[in-house]
Amino acid sequence: MGEKTSTQPGAAGRAVTADRPHGIRNVALVGHTGSGKTTLVEALALATGAVNRAGRVEDGASVSDYDEIEHRQQRSVQLSLVPVEWAGIKVNVLDTPGYADFVGELRAGLRAADAALFVVSAAEGIEGITGATRMLWEECAAVGMPRAIVVTHLEAARADFEAMTQACRTAFGGDSPDGVLPLYLPLRGPEAPDGHRPVTGLIGLLSQRIFDYSSGTRTEAEPGPEELPLIAEARNRLIEGIIAESEDETLMDRYLGGEDIDVKTLIEDLERAVARGSFHPVLAAAPAAEGAKQGLGTVELLELITGGFPTPPERTAPAVTTLGGAPRPALACDPGGPLAAEVIKTSSDPYVGRVSMVRVFSGTLRPDETVHVSGHGLEDRGHESHDVDERIGALSSPFGKHQRQLAQAIAGDIACVAKLGRAETGDTLSAKDAPLLMEPWLMPDPLLPVAIQAHSKADEDKLSQGLARLVAEDPTMRLEQNPHTHQVVLWCLGEAHRDVALERLRTRYGVQVDVVPHKVSLRETFGAKASGRGRHVKQSGGHGQYAICEIEVEPLPGGSGIEFIDKVVGGAVPRQFIPSVEKGVRAQAARGVAAGYPLVDVRVTLLDGKAHSVDSSDAAFQTAGALALREAAAEARIHLLEPVAEVQVLVSDDYVGPVMSDLSGRRGRVLGTEQSGTGRTLVRAEVPEIEIGRYAVDLRSISHGTGRFSRTYARHEPMPPQAADRIREQADSGA
Repeated sequence: MGEKTSTQPGAAGRAVTADRPHGIRNVALVGHTGSGKTTLVEALALATGAVNRAGRVEDGASVSDYDEIEHRQQRSVQLSLVPVEWAGIKVNVLDTPGYADFVGELRAGLRAADAALFVVSAAEGIEGITGATRMLWEECAAVGMPRAIVVTHLEAARADFEAMTQACRTAFGGDSPDGVLPLYLPLRGPEAPDGHRPVTGLIGLLSQRIFDYSSGTRTEAEPGPEELPLIAEARNRLIEGIIAESEDETLMDRYLGGEDIDVKTLIEDLERAVARGSFHPVLAAAPAAEGAKQGLGTVELLELITGGFPTPPERTAPAVTTLGGAPRPALACDPGGPLAAEVIKTSSDPYVGRVSMVRVFSGTLRPDETVHVSGHGLEDRGHESHDVDERIGALSSPFGKHQRQLAQAIAGDIACVAKLGRAETGDTLSAKDAPLLMEPWLMPDPLLPVAIQAHSKADEDKLSQGLARLVAEDPTMRLEQNPHTHQVVLWCLGEAHRDVALERLRTRYGVQVDVVPHKVSLRETFGAKASGRGRHVKQSGGHGQYAICEIEVEPLPGGSGIEFIDKVVGGAVPRQFIPSVEKGVRAQAARGVAAGYPLVDVRVTLLDGKAHSVDSSDAAFQTAGALALREAAAEARIHLLEPVAEVQVLVSDDYVGPVMSDLSGRRGRVLGTEQSGTGRTLVRAEVPEIEIGRYAVDLRSISHGTGRFSRTYARHEPMPPQAADRIREQADSGA
């Protein structure tokens, strides 16, 4: 881990051949936008020789080859894989998006990874550790994922590694801040004319060696007498932190007794603690200077990854069942075992077609073989369940936009698979004669509605297929065909997520759409009892139309629907036409009687009517029933009913007050609060749905990214008169 030469293998006798699971490391880079993740990936690719100084390899591929949408967004919006090799070990670096709208891609990256590297910026200080980053740290902790921290942007004038390290201990250490400690201290060069002393190297706390990057290539040297006292306190703290996590219970007593613990023993204990997820080292990194071959800290970081992070066999694979739900034995990371792989990302290539990024947990995946594709399905999000056999195409390893062909993908590895036309993100690939289904990972719930419509007739013809492909790529998106408002609604995680989705529709699938105001499912009901008379009498030669009916309408409790009661006596309305009256009433209720929203929760009683022996008909009495309901509505007070959602907001204690105040301003009723873990509060409230259309965006702003919420439909209830009047005015104006 920086205390060894860069050619040594990992600890504890791990194999270093990349064609075996022990020779693979899968690492997800986690951090907010601007923390320096992508720059770090480029530095690792340069240090390992995967790219040249210009960031390219011989075939012209570049680690920075991202799609046009990312260039326009000026942020990473999708998960990307960059495989590099170090000391005979293949390292699959998963660069995850840092923006909250793309947390689905981030969680997919964590699913495929065996360890996480949290990237924080020294230039941003404590503010660089966002609430969202803390929440992701806790998510990783909940599943026991090993984590380390790398501090970037040390080249910035106001970068402070020591302050950033302390902030990391506070943010990530919880009750055990001594489990978050630096392995190195920055070595600063001579003072520049502007007074800034740039970081030129690192001091290894365990080895007490200097690793100098000032020449562009890492060199080692002994520290001077003036430097040793500077590192003594940090070194002692690190040694105590490592020994506290050691499996050797005698080590602490020996250390406290004055014994000088061998550095090799400390490194081995450190690597075991990192692999267990009980110790989280802090490292430093900076991009390579012009003409340099290695960026500061890249060798140390690669040695941590290859020596300290766990191998795929050391991590527990997701649980699997049969397609019928029967539990199956736990998967072992064995190339000779039963095939079990999972699609962690789906994308469309204009030349190759659909490409699936797959993590292989067991068995070996080979080109041109037939596999079984199974998926839980997310019908509420527009994703169907899968249970089909498919023949896969070529296997490849991505590098930027380019794909390098692979002969196979063994257990523990990540590869891209072509021609899986039915597979979607989250689906399981297994042997066709022994199909399996993996336990799904947690998908964030999309809560920002975006109503769309085709821009032209040509777009309308392509819209359905384009939307199907879009949601196949992104399981965090939900597609809704609302039967009440007749709108096509894309439910997204935020505005950036929405913008990327619409851009992909336009550029990838050639579908131009317009965003229209999102409508909530309003209802109408009677505020008091009313009567109405429907008279439909026409004579135009031949058979005429004759139907008269009298009804009474009265309101019912919420959720009652529409009741129809026949109280006609004496045959005033012939028996065969009474169902016709009911059909007309119900048809008019579905169309609405005031603002065009469905009428609900009323009892309609047919009291009397008249018929003609020749001119009465089913159609005539349907029309009379509808007219009678409209006349009753014209004489009554009609209430607009709006849907009310039960909202649960999980937020940091610091923002409970602003959140409750904001909910009250949205006509919400706060039902109560309760503690939910350390420093978090769950706020429960009922809020009209019309008031929370943009709450996914607004809550993020109010809570500085620390808030989450869920919503479930509670009921419809009367809308305040002023709000209802505005809705009616909009309906009258045709808006």
